[in-house]
Parts: sequence; structure tokens; C-alpha cells
Amino acid sequence: MKRLPRLYAITDRKKYGEDFLGTLERILRNGVKMVQLREKDLSGRELYHLASQVRELTRKYEALLLINERFDVAVAVDADGVHLPEKSFPPSVVKKLFPQLIVGFSAHSLESAKYAQEEGADFITLGPVFKTSSHPEAKPMGTLKFKEIAQSVNIPVYALGGITWDRIKLCYKNGAYGIAGITIFLNDSKDS
Repeated sequence: MKRLPRLYAITDRKKYGEDFLGTLERILRNGVKMVQLREKDLSGRELYHLASQVRELTRKYEALLLINERFDVAVAVDADGVHLPEKSFPPSVVKKLFPQLIVGFSAHSLESAKYAQEEGADFITLGPVFKTSSHPEAKPMGTLKFKEIAQSVNIPVYALGGITWDRIKLCYKNGAYGIAGITIFLNDSKDS
């Protein structure tokens, strides 16, 4: 498996605006090297069509493409992997069926992080670390809890949820392998 990049953008068409592909291209041009296409409201056909376009962009910028949960779409567009929500298929099943795919897993607790590792996930996103507008109902775990969980597994852990440019160093200091998010990559300025 390729070395995983440190910055991991997660798409959201509502937040990316009308020029979804233009916004994504700007994010890739700014150095993000891994993208999760996470558009849960699309039909299989619509997702396939959008994923095909996103695949072209990620190839242009030599970035990895992961599809949220839909390993059928991931295989169809020759994506690099899938990202599984906590209540999705076990990572070991996806790995057995599609050994070529990178498998990420969303963890929100120590138990789910350990489960992901035992199941063979290649990495986890862990959060929310801070309060986030994407999931306002979710209670932030904070950096101390994040650190405890990140240090309990031996796979890369991406900090997720409420990450801003001024919080990145704090996340790395507390065990993050990388940073994942939606809105952090929408602003060109690293001062926001």
C-alpha cells in the first residue's frame, strides 16, 4: 500500500457550492492528496457519474480517491479505496473481497478504533475532536481523549471534526497522523 497522505479532504456538495468540481480542483491544487467522495444523497448512477469525474481530477493531481461506503462504485471507477462508516460492512469483508482497496473506517470511541484495527482497516478517522457544524449533535471528545485513543492503535489516525488551521499543530501533538475534514480545505488561507 502507498504511504497515506497527511491531508484528507471529505466532500460535501452543499458546502462546496455550485462549482463542485472547480472547488475540488482548487483543494487538490493546494496540495491535498487524498479525497473521500462522501455524497450520501446520490443514487448509485449519480454517484458513479460524479465519481468518474472526481477520479479524473484526482489522477490529474496524483491524489488518492476513496468512495464513502460504496465499494461497488469504488471498483467501477478504479478508486484507491473506500471509507466505511461505523455501522457499515466490517473492514475484513471488504479487504477479502477487494484486497486492492485501501479501507478507512470512521471511529468515534476507543472500542470502535480497536475494532477497526482488528478488522484490518488501513486507517481511521477519529472524532469529532472539536465542535463541528457538520455534526452539531455530536459531543466533541477533545484532544486528551483523542490522544488516548490514537495511542491505543497502530494504524494511522486522522483527526476529524472542527479542525481549523490553528488547531492542526495541537492535533499532531496529540497523536494525529493526519487531518481530515470538509470545511478546513475550503479556504485558501491557512490563517482561517
